[in-house]
Amino acid sequence: MEEDVDHRVPVLIVGGSLVGLCTSLFLGRHGIRHMLVEKHSGTSKHPRGRGINVRTMEVFRVAGVEEAIRQAASVLADNHGILQGGSLTGDDQEWLFKEIDAGGAIARFSPSTWCLCSQNDIEPVLMAVTPTLGADLRFSTELLSFEQDDTGVTALVKNRETGEHSRVRADYLVAADGPRSPVREQLRIGQSGPGDLFHNVSITFRSRGLAEVVGDRRFIVCYLTKPGADGALLPVDNEEKWVFHAPWHPDQGETLEEFTDQRCADHIRRAIGAPDLDVEITGKAQWHAAERVARHYAVGRVFLVGDSAHEMSPTGAFGSNTGIQDAHNLAWKLAAVLEGAAHPRLLLTYEAERLPVARATSERASARSAEHSHPGYAPAPGAAGAAGGRQGGVLSVAMGYRYTAGAVVGGDAEQPVVPEQMRLTGDPGSRAPHMWLRRAGERISTLDLYERSFVLLSAEGTRWGRAARRAAARLDMRLEAYEVGTGPDAGLLPEEDGGDWAEVHGTTPEGAILVRPDGFVAWRSPKGEADPEPVLYEVLSALLGRTGD
Repeated sequence: MEEDVDHRVPVLIVGGSLVGLCTSLFLGRHGIRHMLVEKHSGTSKHPRGRGINVRTMEVFRVAGVEEAIRQAASVLADNHGILQGGSLTGDDQEWLFKEIDAGGAIARFSPSTWCLCSQNDIEPVLMAVTPTLGADLRFSTELLSFEQDDTGVTALVKNRETGEHSRVRADYLVAADGPRSPVREQLRIGQSGPGDLFHNVSITFRSRGLAEVVGDRRFIVCYLTKPGADGALLPVDNEEKWVFHAPWHPDQGETLEEFTDQRCADHIRRAIGAPDLDVEITGKAQWHAAERVARHYAVGRVFLVGDSAHEMSPTGAFGSNTGIQDAHNLAWKLAAVLEGAAHPRLLLTYEAERLPVARATSERASARSAEHSHPGYAPAPGAAGAAGGRQGGVLSVAMGYRYTAGAVVGGDAEQPVVPEQMRLTGDPGSRAPHMWLRRAGERISTLDLYERSFVLLSAEGTRWGRAARRAAARLDMRLEAYEVGTGPDAGLLPEEDGGDWAEVHGTTPEGAILVRPDGFVAWRSPKGEADPEPVLYEVLSALLGRTGD
């Protein structure tokens, strides 16, 4: 099987939409050669999946694409909040929330902030970068079948333009092939959750007159609730390009063919409350909101990411962000195993960490749809929104979640996956704290340190840094050790009024904290050690699945 192949790569990615391209980006940043196959001829053309949360923007920041994405999103940079009303012309509108970060809380936790960038705008940014990082991107190429054995995966793919078939041999396969994932089906992985929530037809249209109706209300989305004319209005350029999500009821026998241009235009006019509005329909696409989570995220050498692993209600944009963070979690682990630093047991922690996050997040997404009375969504009797109100808890879901089991030493398994309050204080399993530092005169966030290697932070003059480098050398793994302080030997200088680094990280000046390549705390010691090298060697061995080797 291994000899009769046309291509050999460490990783084969199936699916070239947002999450598949992000998987490519993160593997490329780790120096892992890979091939991506996508059955469609190009990236998405329909505006969708626009909300990029803070944690995802942090990931993009470290991966070097944050500014390019913000540039691609510049036309909607001033759009904030969610508006709701019977129409846009009546006097019954109310802001569900007007500012994403009205109190400026995000700056205390992160060097980044939210971003509004449609999938059709962000994917070309990723497409421009990933080939420079060693990606072999093959669009119009469909996965036909795959088989795995003890040493790898052999896939049969077809070029849909030429009809040519070829065999690809990979060490691992990552399936980013969407909610109807053929890979998941072949693996016979079942799903849990309520299933379908509601169905919409997403309508793109042009209207020069709508900008005047909207006025200075720069919303992310406006939920329009007039009976028989409800839906969601989203700006594309705030001038003449717009999207309208109209409820669709296939369970009642309603077909897509019934959504004619005339029907769509009339529905939009009624919903907005402007019967003479100019409306030119430019496109239609069906989409289904659902709450489903795969019962397993991997079988052998094949892994699920994104919609193949979980579907979520669109309210809050949790689905795509969770998928991107799946890819980020998996990429460093694949890199560590492929480079020989980690035992393949490390890959078992992908499911252990990400599946509970998806379950908790999908529940929150559905609760948020209920809180916002999302058009078309009728929650089950007795269902209620999560505690905290219409905007409460969103930041905790986006960046405060934690891994209670997995590649973490010293985590608290009794803690909830998503805490009620934000707590980013260096607890093992949580996203490492943000604080501003100076490194060689450059202002950086602590989060900028975490990407390609483990990082150990300790105070200047302690024994931790040297011990960490020795332990890492014995394990032949990547690790950077930084000493924090104000003296000549310190590699990191805290900014004035930035807080004490040890207090921020929940340790003491004699202690240390170890952070994984994905920016999550792997382990923390609150005290010093007379001989820290064997302690660190044992911790790193456990994290890499090498205990007992």
